Amino acid sequence: MKIDYDSYKALKLNRPAPHILEVVISNPGKLNSLDRDGHRELAEIWRDVDADPDVSCVLLRGDGGNYSAGGDLGLVEEMVADWDVRIQAWRESRDLIYNIINCSKPIVAAIEGPAVGAGLSAAMVSDVIVVGRTARIIDGHTRLGVAAGDHSAIVWPLLCGMAKAKYYLLLCETVTGEEAERIGLASICVDDNKVIETAMGICERLVKQSPTAVRWTKYALNNWLRAAGPIFDASLGLEFMGFSGPDIKEGVAALREKRKPRFGPK
Repeated sequence: MKIDYDSYKALKLNRPAPHILEVVISNPGKLNSLDRDGHRELAEIWRDVDADPDVSCVLLRGDGGNYSAGGDLGLVEEMVADWDVRIQAWRESRDLIYNIINCSKPIVAAIEGPAVGAGLSAAMVSDVIVVGRTARIIDGHTRLGVAAGDHSAIVWPLLCGMAKAKYYLLLCETVTGEEAERIGLASICVDDNKVIETAMGICERLVKQSPTAVRWTKYALNNWLRAAGPIFDASLGLEFMGFSGPDIKEGVAALREKRKPRFGPK
């Protein structure tokens, strides 16, 4: 089966080694933030990966030494203003998580620099997460004025426990790469200049393993995430309800003005 990877424009797709596909989030000059095309493609690529007989493993990373700074603010503002855009983004956010969970091929995420938003979602439900020591993992939803719904409710409590998950998600605290490994949010932490090399080495080891053994082990383990599907669906629905509320406007304004948001008590 021939997969048409040429249709992808916002993602860079490379073949660094036999049976390994490199998926690169690329938006130069904007810390690889995701616009509408990038958001859609990051949700769709995993179906093609799953169907491609020439791919046994995926390396997911950002371009130019940074992972991804999250959703483009222009896209967020479109979601606030336009019902159709909001519903489309909700579908893509849902598909992103379930498509990665159900992709039979192992996915190794390599996080350098900032990791926020939909890009972070893809990394955190990947199978192996390699982080640089100074990487900055931030689930910024509550600072934006919406519920933490992209991925965090389904996976953070499982990885690092409920107490840590609530602390970081409610307060939007930054998790460094070293802290992410310490609390179990990442698989392995390495020096910043070794992230891609280490992640690539893991991919090369995975493609030498028994394909059925690796894929069926992933399938069985991901039943923990499938069982938590209703939690994810609720959190995502509550997040997108917030895009029609009053706090999101203050959250976007604060980000644009590079200040702390001023949310009033309710």
